[in-house]
Amino acid sequence: MAPAPMTITDAAAERVKVLLEKRGKPSVGIRIGVRSKGCSGMSYTLEYADEKTQFDEILEDKGVTVLIDPKATMFILGTEMDFVEDKMQSGFVFKNPNEKGRCGCGESFHV
Repeated sequence: MAPAPMTITDAAAERVKVLLEKRGKPSVGIRIGVRSKGCSGMSYTLEYADEKTQFDEILEDKGVTVLIDPKATMFILGTEMDFVEDKMQSGFVFKNPNEKGRCGCGESFHV
């Protein structure tokens, strides 16, 4: 069996569960992708997934389902998705071993 394309921390899984519960309509999970944006070229996208598509990579872990857009898979292999909350900010953080750099504001990356 091939290794999962990415991992999800306990904190991220708990936050995903909360978001899906608050949504108010059934979802199969969340979908992660990347798009061209920002100073460094790419940014992560996160959205509710109403259905699985034929080519989605599927990660089922810690009670949540994460669908990975097939166009994003090669950019996020080995990535850890975390959720961080402190006095200054809260949000999902992606620790990606493929990143060659990030922009100063942290919004985008390049591989």
